[in-house]
Amino acid sequence: MKRSYLGEFEELVLLTVATLGQGAYGVAIADELDRQAGRPVSISAVHAALHRLEEKGMLTSHMGDATAERGGRRKRLFSVTALGSRTLHDIRDMRNRLWDNIAPNTLPATGIL
Repeated sequence: MKRSYLGEFEELVLLTVATLGQGAYGVAIADELDRQAGRPVSISAVHAALHRLEEKGMLTSHMGDATAERGGRRKRLFSVTALGSRTLHDIRDMRNRLWDNIAPNTLPATGIL
């Protein structure tokens, strides 16, 4: 199977959708990225990444119910597909292998890592 590659931001968005579960929509994803990663992002950047991930088959979406808090407008809710889940696991496994291959005392003790 050909592996789909993700940029860092797409990976963070996909992970955030997985974290939020049923409540994953644009504003909630942007808020969670800011909270978890200390990385404020524009809602348009989040929507662009969501669109790319859906085109790649890693996310699906559907329209949720109308809510009073949004003036009766509906939210587009996102969920991770089987391909998205496999991709996240593959990325984690690859990163873990790379970290495991770093020899002890190779990295400077700067407090960063």
